[in-house]
Amino acid sequence: MSYLDLKGINKSYGQFVALNDVNLSAAKGEFVTFLGPSGSGKTTTLMIIAGFEKATTGSVEIDGRPLQGLAPHERNIGIVFQNYGLFPHKTAAENVYFPLQMRSVKRAAGLKRAEEMLELVGLRDFGHRYPKELSGGQQQRVALARALVFEPSLLLLDEPLGALDKNLREQMQIEIKRIQRALGVTTIFVTHDQTEAMSMSDRIVVFEGGRINQVAAPLDLYHKPETRFVAGFIGESNLIEAVVTDPVARTASAAHLGEVEYAPTDKAKKGQGVTLMIRPEHMRLSRNPIEGRRNAQMKVETIVNYGDNALVIGKVGDLTMRVRVLGADVVIIKENQDCCISWTPDAVYLIAK
Repeated sequence: MSYLDLKGINKSYGQFVALNDVNLSAAKGEFVTFLGPSGSGKTTTLMIIAGFEKATTGSVEIDGRPLQGLAPHERNIGIVFQNYGLFPHKTAAENVYFPLQMRSVKRAAGLKRAEEMLELVGLRDFGHRYPKELSGGQQQRVALARALVFEPSLLLLDEPLGALDKNLREQMQIEIKRIQRALGVTTIFVTHDQTEAMSMSDRIVVFEGGRINQVAAPLDLYHKPETRFVAGFIGESNLIEAVVTDPVARTASAAHLGEVEYAPTDKAKKGQGVTLMIRPEHMRLSRNPIEGRRNAQMKVETIVNYGDNALVIGKVGDLTMRVRVLGADVVIIKENQDCCISWTPDAVYLIAK
């Protein structure tokens, strides 16, 4: 059942339209990520939910309760920002206690609850420390505990991991998801990082130009993007312009590749211009053609090594293609050499718009 509802949200700043008819529902306990490039509208939507921005038109409801006219502190929403916003003159426990203090919870009971929350976020013995005595990851955990201590109806996270290094980010992704599941709090997470979105979310909302482009579970978004923008924004893709030649036989004609078979779909009509998507990991690289697969000759231009795998980028005619291979297998080919790339029809996904 729907718990958070955004209905017809529009936001304009003079002539500039920041949000255009944003509609979304989230279930209780769901972890939903707003993903998109800078300026796509994801943070503006978050701020409207929080009450720091006012929608030009539209409404926000939590559990059927309209939020219009309520100040941010009246909405019972926990918020964590990228800069954490901890009070430098208060200890970790006092920082976590602060929202309870504002709700007139007595100090002894409030600090006890704060210590319980610090234990939940893995900081059991850090309550006496000041923010300057904590690492970035520890400060982030304190901010998370503070946002959760008063049992909010909704948790909003606005790029809270942006200031952390890669390894710590990955650790905190796991921790945030663990805590969110333990408490069952409905969560909206804003990021431009695809990996964060894919690894943490129950569903991802992709924003583009102030609109919601697609809403789906992470794997559905990756394997079945509805638009060319989503296909190009989520992960690496080979996006190939083509024209459907036979919807029954599932073939489309593409420059430099000829007739290409694609996976079953009911979206295509004969003569329709479409985009064919092949993920780099669904292609194989070899010295010679592989029987039983569709093959094309590629001139290798660049090899990007990642250690456990490599991305091989080259040209088929004027068409740039990308193939991901295991690191050990990349030794079969060098830059500026010719090779074969191949795929099967079920690796070709048709995007009709």
